[in-house]
Amino acid sequence: QEGGGGMLRSFSAARPGRPERKPSRDDDTTTPLPTDEKGSSGGSPSPDFFDPDKFPGPFSKTKIVATIGPASSSMEMIEKLWLKGVDVFRINLSHGTHDQHREVVGNIRSLEEKYRCCTAILLDLQGPKLRIGSFVDGPVMLEKGQMFTLDTNTEQQGDSRRAILPHPEIFAALHKGTSLLLDDGKIRLRVVDCGPDFAQCEVVVGGRLSERKGVNVPDVALPISALTDKDKKDALFGVEVGVDWIALSFVQRAEDIEELKNIVGHHTVKVMAKIEKPQAVKDFARVCDAVNGVMVARGDLGVELSAHEVPVVQKQIVSQMRKAGKPVVVATQMLESMITNPIPTRAEANDVANAIYDGADAVMLSAESAAGDFPEEAVDMMESIIREVEASEPYRERMEHSSLPLLETGPLIEHAMIPAARNLARDLHASAIVCLTKKGRIAQRLSQERSTRPIIALSHSRKTARHLLLSWGVYPIDVYNACDRMDHADQIVKYEDISFDRVISIASSLALKKDLAKEGDMLVVTGWQPRGVPGANILRIVKL
Repeated sequence: QEGGGGMLRSFSAARPGRPERKPSRDDDTTTPLPTDEKGSSGGSPSPDFFDPDKFPGPFSKTKIVATIGPASSSMEMIEKLWLKGVDVFRINLSHGTHDQHREVVGNIRSLEEKYRCCTAILLDLQGPKLRIGSFVDGPVMLEKGQMFTLDTNTEQQGDSRRAILPHPEIFAALHKGTSLLLDDGKIRLRVVDCGPDFAQCEVVVGGRLSERKGVNVPDVALPISALTDKDKKDALFGVEVGVDWIALSFVQRAEDIEELKNIVGHHTVKVMAKIEKPQAVKDFARVCDAVNGVMVARGDLGVELSAHEVPVVQKQIVSQMRKAGKPVVVATQMLESMITNPIPTRAEANDVANAIYDGADAVMLSAESAAGDFPEEAVDMMESIIREVEASEPYRERMEHSSLPLLETGPLIEHAMIPAARNLARDLHASAIVCLTKKGRIAQRLSQERSTRPIIALSHSRKTARHLLLSWGVYPIDVYNACDRMDHADQIVKYEDISFDRVISIASSLALKKDLAKEGDMLVVTGWQPRGVPGANILRIVKL
């Protein structure tokens, strides 16, 4: 079918034999994870428990973030989506209760026990919601050119000439000529006069306006914290249940990120900024320095910026985050039509593909997986597009020739070693790069280089492995723990006692089992060595 409304009919069928993650043959007899004194399975399994047959694969380099909601919150559906290719599960705190989200977290983490792997959870804070009040006679029609007043008087409902706006902080930032957007930008007002509790506006773009619609002020920085009282409680809840990432909405400046970091303290949760305000775009260099990752939230960003500006901003942010070596997620309306249809439009497929070509670490499903009729098909389609793009020659050439210049800050030896590992893997036609990493920094640097070879990252920390699930091209394994209990013996295994040969054995087993390599192939090994072995950095070549 031709035309703008046509649906993509054959994309998922282009690779009919596309493999997906497969459950292990002996899933029903899985040995439970080692537990700590409190009965928690948060610790890492010892290397003796590593089973490459249970490790998910095969792998695509660009990661998938899927939002959990009514259509996907059951244990059965979470497992199905994970087997289809989801790397990170997003929990939207705009909906649901803490008890409901706690159950979802438990369902996601149960995959780790069943498949001897890592899962990652992104908690998305709601942020401030700026909305008008109610109307006495229901929705009103605003005509272009008419005057319309916004004020803080909550004792009188709105009508066709005025509406309640119970946010004095907005009025404090207004001035003559400021634009106000209502109902996701469908209605546009221009301020002609204003005071501390009112704004008299001219209707620039009219239309039907109903109660409780959102208000956006794109022209000015609002004196509002990005964190509401609810957000603060939700962030502490996220720390309590052990999520891996917390995404902050309504970010306008780097100080918003620092406020969230002060709340979560020194916990191992990573902080992500949602870029949805023009002020964050203007202050992006400082925001980038303050965060661990970024989400390009194109829905709200597309309200406050002109539609034609969003694609350019998206590409700029992806590029800057790549240079910073931090993960970036492209989100919102990627496969929007799959909320109600089993296949996307061609434009949507191209949108996902373009984000992958740009080098995004991850692409995200929102309502498609949270509330849509086809959550499995949406994940399957996203994975199919990723695989198709990553198998294409233009993509491989772009990644192969996108090595970054040697960084001028930080450990010089390490910064020289990372591109050397990338180039060695390319020149020797190595099947994979094996990275030994404590806190994930070296693995992220390898991801930043965008090698066409898969990066197998081994860490003593389950938290580190979980965080790395969002990094492009990285397949993390948590094989170490500083004090790890083995449930078949009364002994403590310390990571300094694990031999280098044992580490390589684990990586080799995974590469062979998942068809990343075959006998006789080479692996390039880099990173840190287990304690007791001289030297903090290594670069070796191993033949399988």
